[in-house]
Amino acid sequence: MNTQSGGLGSLATLIYEKQEKVAVVTLNRPEAHNAFNHTMMVELDRVWNHIKSDDSVAVVVVSAAGDKAFCTGMDLSNVSPELIESVFCTGMQDSPIFRMTALQQQCWKPVITAVNGMVCGGGFHFIADSDIVIAADHATFFDTHVKLGLIAGLEPVGLARRIPLDSVFRLAFLGGSERMSSEDALRCGLIGEVVGQQDLMTRAMELAEKIARHSPAALAKSKKAIWRSKETGLTEALDRTWREIIEHRSHPDTQEGLVAMEERRSPRWAAYND
Repeated sequence: MNTQSGGLGSLATLIYEKQEKVAVVTLNRPEAHNAFNHTMMVELDRVWNHIKSDDSVAVVVVSAAGDKAFCTGMDLSNVSPELIESVFCTGMQDSPIFRMTALQQQCWKPVITAVNGMVCGGGFHFIADSDIVIAADHATFFDTHVKLGLIAGLEPVGLARRIPLDSVFRLAFLGGSERMSSEDALRCGLIGEVVGQQDLMTRAMELAEKIARHSPAALAKSKKAIWRSKETGLTEALDRTWREIIEHRSHPDTQEGLVAMEERRSPRWAAYND
């Protein structure tokens, strides 16, 4: 892979790599269980904006360094008054905690999250906002907000879009006194696949490379239609999606896909950026 490619420059808390059409974003604070601090939030903002504008990236894989933790939320051992002020004392759209994921950034390129260990608290932002989630068999999931006297709010609200409410409330109310296993997470739909730890990134890249074969514009617009449908009623979502389908008929990929199939060759898709 090409490490920190594409002019991003130096990154203190992330590793950015690219392999053909697949970008890999790795949370890189294993000494702190990959908890995010202000620097990581700022760097994630930077990386997602870079990915949005890079038309050579079709799919993104998000994972984390080490084998103990994917992300355990905000780094409470590294809390400064400036961090609290920037995260909690501003409007929602101004807070860096709302710029950490592709969905928050309205980056419509498909995202696969590869969970390599514990997920706690704010780490659920990455799970709730991911398109496809796979996990190593030793991964665990729990939320300690209420244990610390904090509202278990943002992450459970995001999770309620993808898993049953009983599972959301178990995570929110138990405060980490019980942890959801990878198998339990699979059963409730929090993740879509469990693999051995040694196979996690291989499987994530396999999925990413299969997805990257398809029209980048069609992938992004499909993702946008599906996620936006979660914000409205069915009739409004279908109406808006139908209008986007009609508009997409003029995109060159709609003809290229048919011609390539008739000519029995690989399609030559048009470049796309968000």
